Formats: sequence, structure tokens, C-alpha cells
Amino acid sequence: MELGIIGLPNSSKTTIFNALTRGDRPTSATSSGKLEFHTAVVDVPDERVDALSALFKPRKTTYAKVTYTDIAGLDTGMAQKGLSGQLRHRISQMDAFIHVLRAFEDPSVSHPLGSLNPQRDLEVLEQEMILLDLLSAQSRLERIAESIKRAKKGEERQALEVEQALFERMQTALEAETPLRDLDYSEEEANALRGFGFLTLKPVLVLVNSGEELAPPEKFVAYHHRDTVVMSLQGKLEMEIAQLELDEATVFMDEFDIAEPALSRMIRASYDLVGLQSFFTVGEDEVRAWTVRKGAAAVEAAGAIHSDLARGFIRAEVVAYADLVAAGSMAEAKKAAALRLEGKDYPVRDGDILHVRFSV
Repeated sequence: MELGIIGLPNSSKTTIFNALTRGDRPTSATSSGKLEFHTAVVDVPDERVDALSALFKPRKTTYAKVTYTDIAGLDTGMAQKGLSGQLRHRISQMDAFIHVLRAFEDPSVSHPLGSLNPQRDLEVLEQEMILLDLLSAQSRLERIAESIKRAKKGEERQALEVEQALFERMQTALEAETPLRDLDYSEEEANALRGFGFLTLKPVLVLVNSGEELAPPEKFVAYHHRDTVVMSLQGKLEMEIAQLELDEATVFMDEFDIAEPALSRMIRASYDLVGLQSFFTVGEDEVRAWTVRKGAAAVEAAGAIHSDLARGFIRAEVVAYADLVAAGSMAEAKKAAALRLEGKDYPVRDGDILHVRFSV
């Protein structure tokens, strides 16, 4: 899973990126206007992995992963200026966006629009993305119209007309400045749209950097759309915590009465926002969190571990995390009948612990 960190120049995107990734990229540089990408992979904090590791004492512990990409150079007017095909393709491959909003004054770092206004900043960049999607939708409609002229009556023409109706509905929404994720789609329509990479179809985590003092996000922005989470945090403080050694960070958080870094909650929120969940495999060799989409069948989860497990799937031994922890061991879970056998169509639940029986 890859999430793109977006925002206007000097919005503190790089501060958030450093906090998420324990990085040390310069945060004071002014924007060059050049579109750049800086990527890092981070663990998804999960107390369940910690507990399972303490229980099984494996040689290796592996957390689920999230990739964050700091996208520099997005600015007002980007739709009119146009993006190169390669760069547009790169942005469209993101699974979701984290939209960073600056809600703090800093005389040493000027705001590109001349004043502090998080609501305006949110709307400005969203309108740019809506316009980019509108241009793409209109271009697709032109191609569909040309194809309909050449198509013979029958299934081919009917399929084109169905697609045309879908894109006309999307065009109408975009012209009304409505992000595409606010529309209803059938399963077939959702599958058909995946390859187009529409920007406003992607989930968004709106992140308000409130600066020195933490304040609720609704103090700064009102934003109510589907597949959207709105959070606030103290970006500089979170970056400082992330760059400390674990023991130093613990002392620091104790002094400031911080139970958990806000960035940990943000990582989990972004993981959930994209519709992903974790299941676990356990043993003396490794305790590991695996990532699958919510609602994935057991055979799909088996394939996430290894393709051979999916190909030769027989049954999955399944126990819920809470049941295993309550039992204290896998043997006790079996005695308590908490361990069960499930077939390939079993919908895996978040926190399930799986052992796949297979034969290849």
C-alpha cells in the first residue's frame, strides 16, 4: 500500500514525512515547483503483533508495512499547466492521499497564498485534482463517442453506451466540484474504473498540522466526504519524537503526558482507510502480520503468504487473536475449541491467526 503525502508548498509535508519515516529530509527549503517523489516504507504499529511475539518468542517479528511518498511540487494551476504522462501516472498509482494542511503561523516560512487559511488550502488543491479528473473524463468520453460511431449494433455498442453513461455521470459530478469518491458505483463499475487512476476517487486522510498546540481538526476545516478521515497533530513535536531513540522517546512522552505518538494512530488510520486488514501467522521462527483487503477469502490470504499455499489450499486452521491470548497458548486454544477449520471461501477477519494446510 502506498500513500502520497500532498499539500501546497510550505504546508509542512516534509515534517510529516520525517515524523512518519524517522527521516531527516530538510524541512526549511522553499518549493522549487519541480515535481519530486521521496519514498519510505514504515511498520504499521500493532499491539497484537507485540503480544503475539511475547507469547511465542520467535526468532523474527515482522509488522505489516505501509509506503509513504512525499510528493513535492504540487501547486495551484497544476491542472492548467498539465502534468507529464510519467508524473501523472506516478500520482495515479497511489492508493490514497494524505493531504497536509498548515494551521500554524511561522514568520520564517511564508505561505504561498499570502495568508493562513487551512479551509481554503484544502479546497484549492482539491479543485485542482477535480479539474485533472474532469479533463481525463472528458477525454475518455470523446474516445468513447468515436468508438460508438464505428461500433456495430450488439454487445460491443451496448458496452460502450454503458461506459458512456458512467463517464457522463462522473463528468456531471466533477463539474459540480464533487469528488468522485462521493458517487455510488456498482461492483462492475468500480472494477472498470480501477485502471484509470482518477485522483478524487482515492481515499483521503486530511491531516491538520496545528503547530505548537494540539487542537481538534474541526476548529480549522469542515470536510465531509466519503472515504475520508480528518485528523490533527503537532507536526514538529511528532517529528522530534520520531527521531529519538526508543528509551529517550518514552521519557519524552512521559514528560508531556503523551500515551502514544499521534503518528502511530495516523498510520493505522491510513491503513484502515484504504480498506486493508491484518491477519497473522505465528510460530517459533516468526510472528508476522500479513496484509489483505477487508473481506478477503481464506484462499486469498493464503496467496498473500505464498502462491503455493493458494494453489494447493486444503483448509485453514483459524483462531481469533482475542481467543488465543485469552487461552494463553495454541494448545489451550485447541482445548477450548477456539481453533476451527475453514474452507477457501471463509472471509478472513482482522486479527485472525491462520495456519494453512495445503498440498502441491
